[in-house]
Amino acid sequence: MTNNDVLKKLRVALQLRDDDIIKILSLVDFRVSKSELSAFFRREDHPKYMECGDQILRNFLNGLVIHLRGPMPEKSKKPMPKQK
Repeated sequence: MTNNDVLKKLRVALQLRDDDIIKILSLVDFRVSKSELSAFFRREDHPKYMECGDQILRNFLNGLVIHLRGPMPEKSKKPMPKQK
């Protein structure tokens, strides 16, 4: 299964549109255009097909976590208790 297949299956399973995917990618400061995104969803024999790289899929998954769970809360900088 290719990265393109994973992206397609997640898109269908989560009922995401192109705008949603672009928004999710922007949550991790990764910019992609609509035309570039649509190239990932084309058939492999299409002339404008583009392979989805690991970096794009990784950023999409990281953005999806933020989209579904919300941003990670800030860790407090409390000093650790001294051990005796």
